Amino acid sequence: MWKNTSPLCDRKEKKMFVVITGGSGSGKSAYAEKTVQSFGAYRRIYVATMDCHDQESVKRIKRHREMRSGKGFETLECPRNLAEASIPEESVVLLECMSNLAANEMFAPEGAGERTVEAVMEGVTHLLAKAAHVVVVTNEIFSDGYVYDPDTTRYQEALGLINQQMAKLADAVVEVVCGIPLCLKGKELPV
Repeated sequence: MWKNTSPLCDRKEKKMFVVITGGSGSGKSAYAEKTVQSFGAYRRIYVATMDCHDQESVKRIKRHREMRSGKGFETLECPRNLAEASIPEESVVLLECMSNLAANEMFAPEGAGERTVEAVMEGVTHLLAKAAHVVVVTNEIFSDGYVYDPDTTRYQEALGLINQQMAKLADAVVEVVCGIPLCLKGKELPV
């Protein structure tokens, strides 16, 4: 008989929703994978949101695939329409990353456009309804002090609203800085 011996939670505890943020290269992806592994022997679903447009995105996708290799993740490609994703019940979902999903919804011709925030949050609600636990990685893109063009500013505002709404719903919010997790909301995670 299967028994979850994870220190974080077991099947009888409530669902956990964890939001992990940080800058580029901060270690947030590695921390997110460790968080998913800390939930124990659940089916692990990696929701990949990056559209592959250029050599840089090819390299990033390859690096992330190598990072999660051998860790028991099943990959579900979902660059848009998260609310329609087929999520197995009693799974742990790692969505990587919200920044890509928001950009795809906002700027792709088949995306949600002006409804980006609503569409993305409908998708988050869908994940929370289906999965046993959800971990979302997002980016901290708001503190560089630059003034951007109107499209980029609109994107930043949308991602900021999404991050705020997720943080309100989340059981834990963690910012990873230089590989060090800083717990902003909830209890410190044992990873």
